[in-house]
Amino acid sequence: MKLGLISDTHGHVPNAVHAALAGVDYILHAGDVGPMDVITELEAIAPVHAVLGNTDYAITLPVTRLEEFGERTILIHHIVDVDFPSQTVRELLSTEKPEIVVFGHTHMPFDELRSRIRFINPGSASQPRGGTAPSVAILELSGETPTLQSIALEES
Repeated sequence: MKLGLISDTHGHVPNAVHAALAGVDYILHAGDVGPMDVITELEAIAPVHAVLGNTDYAITLPVTRLEEFGERTILIHHIVDVDFPSQTVRELLSTEKPEIVVFGHTHMPFDELRSRIRFINPGSASQPRGGTAPSVAILELSGETPTLQSIALEES
């Protein structure tokens, strides 16, 4: 199973996203979506599981999602400080025990294993920071260890 990971679109889905995420089974959007038109556009590619970001005031989405994909549990939450997680995130990690956490907010790609939990930030599809390119990622869940492909997007 292939999951498209995207975050921090802030109302703009670059044209390159369509080609980059073509063929994924689901899209996980880690917040700062912008208007719901973004979700509608992404749903033309694959079903979308999205959460609110800190700038998503005009739309209704859950703050956190816990999704099961086969044997894998994935937590989607916008703001996750990997070094100093909030009490909410600590409680979710403790009670739900996800294998993977997908988050956004920093606008920079991140992929690291901490205490047997893989933390992934696909970066921002439209407003990158820190000298990074706009990006999305594909998480392949087949096999024993999930593989991540980070995709730098051509700016449009």
